[in-house]
Amino acid sequence: MCQKHTYAESMLEDSSSEEMIATPRLELHHISASDLILLFESPENVSVYKVKSYANPHRVLMDDSGPLRWRVPQVKADAAVNKWFVRWMVEKTTREIVGSISFHGPPDEAGMMEIGLGVHPDFQRRGYATEALTGMWSWVIEQPGVKILRYTVDPNNEASVGVIKKFGFLCVGQQIDPENDPEDIYEMTAKEFRKFQNTKR
Repeated sequence: MCQKHTYAESMLEDSSSEEMIATPRLELHHISASDLILLFESPENVSVYKVKSYANPHRVLMDDSGPLRWRVPQVKADAAVNKWFVRWMVEKTTREIVGSISFHGPPDEAGMMEIGLGVHPDFQRRGYATEALTGMWSWVIEQPGVKILRYTVDPNNEASVGVIKKFGFLCVGQQIDPENDPEDIYEMTAKEFRKFQNTKR
């Protein structure tokens, strides 16, 4: 009789992750494909944090799987796409996970990269979203094929709208999200973002 294994166990050899992205107050730690699947299928399994330099006392992506419900099926279909996926937002001073951030996939045919993030309620309104987005976008515009940055947001979410407008993104339309709610689409080219960054230095 064959012994049953979880999908994560069958992918243990695919444990590589991207280099950490550092911002002034955060470290953005990439979650490997095997850990991503394990976190989704067995959120209480602490081996996800084994030999890591941070902890998850606020249970980010444990009580609410958030983007994992979409990212995990993509990784199961092609583990290579995990390069673009979920990173922990780790507070440098406490070494605690305070949120997560992820692109939705590799660059599409137009070179567009959409991103989403979540900050734990206890750590909101501290500028962490702005900081994490800056780190991720600064990294991704250096990747081959990336031409357009996209951020979608509930038009009634004033905090998120305020964040994206800080960067100078333009609202280019509206779409219906996977949960059938309308959201505004904001975009900026990689070239424009590079110029924006240069003005901040």
